[in-house]
Amino acid sequence: MIRPVNFTFNAETAVNNAFQKDAGDTGAQRLALDEFNSFVTLLRDHDVDVTVIDDTPDPYTPDSIFPNNWISFHEKGLVCLYPMFAVNRRLERKPAILQQLGQTFRIGQTLDFSSYEHEGLFLEGTGSMVLDRDNKIAYACLSPRTDKGVLLDFCEKTGYTPEVFAAVDSGHRPIYHTNVMMCVADRYVVVCLDSLPEAAERQHLSDTIRSSGKDLIPISLQQMDHFAGNMLQVHNRKGERLLVMSSQAYHSLSPQQIGQLSFYNQILHSPLTTIETNGGGSARCMMAEIHLELL
Repeated sequence: MIRPVNFTFNAETAVNNAFQKDAGDTGAQRLALDEFNSFVTLLRDHDVDVTVIDDTPDPYTPDSIFPNNWISFHEKGLVCLYPMFAVNRRLERKPAILQQLGQTFRIGQTLDFSSYEHEGLFLEGTGSMVLDRDNKIAYACLSPRTDKGVLLDFCEKTGYTPEVFAAVDSGHRPIYHTNVMMCVADRYVVVCLDSLPEAAERQHLSDTIRSSGKDLIPISLQQMDHFAGNMLQVHNRKGERLLVMSSQAYHSLSPQQIGQLSFYNQILHSPLTTIETNGGGSARCMMAEIHLELL
């Protein structure tokens, strides 16, 4: 997780992120920092190992709080770097961050897809893709930030099978990142099937999830608008599974859905209102899960 120093509304990303709103918060950085620190405290209080890296004022990176878009970590020391739509977000790929992580974790091969930026093609990490790491499936809804060709390149080089579809929000606008409409956990998948306008694609996605051996827990378009799809399952030092989300997402869920999710794992939620409003991302976007071995 990256502790922000310049968090604010980013006009470069707002052009295709309908979840993002300029709240006019003159104190957005201060409020976001408080939310970030409380979120980290919640995770650590539940024995989750959190690596926090402080962002630097220079270069200017207002969205650095969302690291999962530019980097992902995989087994056997693999690190992937991704092409970013917004020019000022490309500056988040700071070599010093990898150097710092390399002092704790074993980093082997690095796959760098960022050169696709020169062609105007993008794939924003585990925002653009929701990975089923157990079954090696890469779920992706296509958008200006998620190019099919780059996705296929990622899948070919990492052994994933692509599951591609179109998805829209309640205003019929393309969903910018797949991780706002679905979450893959160890035994279940939370997904907004209503966001897929094509019945055939909706059925195919549903069939793929069920054939993967995981239960399907649907959420509505309204719940998706409250970031209920932007969850991440993590585990703590005891090996216990925890489902992490924002408080806004949690309070949008029905008692039945909370019961379903709680059957599988404990739910953790934290208020992230400033970050969600100005940044258009939520709890899952703030966590780049590390699957590397310790040194």
